[in-house]
Amino acid sequence: MPNIYQEGLDKNVANYTPLTPLTFLARTAYVYPERTAVIHGQRRYTWLETFTRARRLASALVEHGIGEGDTVAVMLNNTPEMVECHFGVPVTGAVLNTLNTRLDADTITFMLEHAEARMLITDREYSPMVRKALAGLRRQILVIDVDDPEYTGPGERLGTQEYEQFIAGGSPDFPWGGPGDEWDAISLNYTSGTTGNPKGVVYHHRGAYLNSMSNIISWGMPPHSVYLWTLPMFHCNGWCFVWTMAANAGTNVCLRRVDPKLIFEAIREHGVTHYCGAPIVHSLMANAPADLRAGIPQKVAGLIAAAPPPAAVIEAMASIGVDLTHVYGLTETYGPAAVCAKHSHWAGLPVAEQVDLNGRQGVRYHAQEAITVLDPTNMEAVPWDHETMGEIMFRGNLVMKGYLKNPKATEESFSGGWYHTGDLAVMHPDGYVKIKDRSKDVIISGGENISSIEVEDVLYKHPAVIAAAVVAAPDVTWGEVPCAFLELREGATVSEQEVIDFCRQHMARFKVPKRVVFCTLPKTSTGKIQKYVLRAQTKSSAAID
Repeated sequence: MPNIYQEGLDKNVANYTPLTPLTFLARTAYVYPERTAVIHGQRRYTWLETFTRARRLASALVEHGIGEGDTVAVMLNNTPEMVECHFGVPVTGAVLNTLNTRLDADTITFMLEHAEARMLITDREYSPMVRKALAGLRRQILVIDVDDPEYTGPGERLGTQEYEQFIAGGSPDFPWGGPGDEWDAISLNYTSGTTGNPKGVVYHHRGAYLNSMSNIISWGMPPHSVYLWTLPMFHCNGWCFVWTMAANAGTNVCLRRVDPKLIFEAIREHGVTHYCGAPIVHSLMANAPADLRAGIPQKVAGLIAAAPPPAAVIEAMASIGVDLTHVYGLTETYGPAAVCAKHSHWAGLPVAEQVDLNGRQGVRYHAQEAITVLDPTNMEAVPWDHETMGEIMFRGNLVMKGYLKNPKATEESFSGGWYHTGDLAVMHPDGYVKIKDRSKDVIISGGENISSIEVEDVLYKHPAVIAAAVVAAPDVTWGEVPCAFLELREGATVSEQEVIDFCRQHMARFKVPKRVVFCTLPKTSTGKIQKYVLRAQTKSSAAID
């Protein structure tokens, strides 16, 4: 029998438009043209001005040959230019690739080559590293410099034009539109994963739109929120909050660097209501001098991810008027795709119980279809007994398109119709997820992923090292830091500091091991290093002091 609802009711341009977060900027500029969109030092831009600048950027990009399917890389801090790139680049059909500003030159070169970037927009602060990276490219790309007035340190211009000059040549009337298909790529974010080379995670317009809206709903953000950028915009597109704030018609307060003094000054001066950050940001705030923390007049909401918030941090933040919410996600899920949704009766429980409840990874975001814990061997759900471990898996619109130029890794990550996170967890009786361990050897330090294999590859290059293993060691400041266990060649000698200095010459500083232990590495009968034994040792200070 034919379905009457499938006859003569087709999609057309009148009843269907591909979802894209680019529409948020156009609407807010139309409805609230004079509201402040961006604050950065002495600079202020309204939503109409931000829209106009993004249109000029798009026009200038097109005039320089940038179009559908091209990659535009950016090496920028939290600045107005970074906000504009999140709209002006994808509206041309190009894909925005935000680069981690803490990366080493070799990794930047790899990413620019792998993404086939045609243009790089870079802050003057990073010119020494960028110059090295560009020298390693097999082809020339167009480079545009950002000379931020808030940065007064060293750094030369490398490009053909400065950003303001570049967008001045663009039209303020560039036609604003969306993708032909909401499945089209909007951005590219690289993740360390557990392999040597980073993997390129591709986001689509639909996912970016839905995650941006989910941020508002899942966090209960009121219209016109004032958002402080302590989270790097280069990290998962700032958990999609660049687009979220356009939908919210709120205000972006930019910070080039995380500093407790600057954070508290901004909170007071601009009436900040919301911010996000890795555990280190909240720890810095909680442990700031009392005179900095005192007297915040408004309630402030903070999102914390990467590690459960410690009890001391929750209590300290609450005492200064900051309410923390724990979220969970990965680069592959547009940042947070799960939230530890709070219940009103939790507030009346003892602090220890509140900490346990709020420290869980929680439940799915509104626009995510599902988060679950499955036994990866048979893909069956584990009991909700808070004891049986399985792997956290996601399904839905807030999951990446896949890994760029890596169909094998994409297929493996989507095996069985779910995205496999590699994180081991349990399900609590109330349906909330709680991580217990990580099946992948990824170290999460200050909210950034570090591949242990990448660090080990460098250590193996040292002439004194015969075997190396890197695991995460608990750290009060960073959450986790790399700890290297080394087995030396017979007769070889090397000090901990010499190893650290060697690593600094070959990788970004944040990836360098903070501790080095010399020992005979524990191995299986087949010679495989038993990392779980090393992880257990890092939990005992006596083992590594």
